[in-house]
Order: sequence, then C-alpha cells, then structure tokens
Amino acid sequence: MDQFDGHPGTAKLAQVLDKRTSQKTESPLTLDFGEIQANGSLKTNTFPVPIPKGDYTICRLAAGLTLSTSEQSWLGKSPSGVPLHSHSVTIPAVKAGDRVLVAWIQSEAVVIDVIEKS
Repeated sequence: MDQFDGHPGTAKLAQVLDKRTSQKTESPLTLDFGEIQANGSLKTNTFPVPIPKGDYTICRLAAGLTLSTSEQSWLGKSPSGVPLHSHSVTIPAVKAGDRVLVAWIQSEAVVIDVIEKS
C-alpha cells in the first residue's frame, strides 16, 4: 500500500518532486561564477543561497598550495650536490571578496579558480 493513497494532492506533489529531482541529478556539468562571502560561504550566480564554508569544494591550486623550487648549477649540481638556490612559492588561497569560477557537478559546487577582470 502506497503511503500517499487517499491523498491525491500529496501523491501528485511527490511525483513532480521525484521527476524534477531525477532531471536535476542527470544534468551535465555546468560552469558558473560566484563570490566568496565574508564568512567564507560561496554565493553563485545560479544558486542565490550562500553555500556554507565546508559544504563546497575548492581545487588544490585555489586552496593555497605551496610549491617548492630549486635551481642547480648549469652543470646540473653544485660541487657539494646541494642546490644553489631554493625557495617556496605559495599560491594565494581564495578569500572573501574573490570572484571565482565554479563547476557544478550534480549538486556539488567546486571552486576551480579565482577570476579577475582583464
């Protein structure tokens, strides 16, 4: 016995919601623009409700990755085998006020990178 028997309005609403949910989960990847809010939430152009920090994903390069680099002598190594020069480069993490490129993968928002005006 269906739980909505005797409640045709509720049954119809459930059918409509089920149909729309299945259509939504079958949707292809969508790209969107968004902005990181002061509290770290993400507000996108197509989803006006802020997504709390921790409920969306950020690609590694937009999350403040630190890269190490070193330079060897022109022969490949210094006499001692120690790099002649090395340092770390930190790519800035997204922050409040940043405009970002967002990929929607089903219902999950993924921040791809920070965007800037040319």
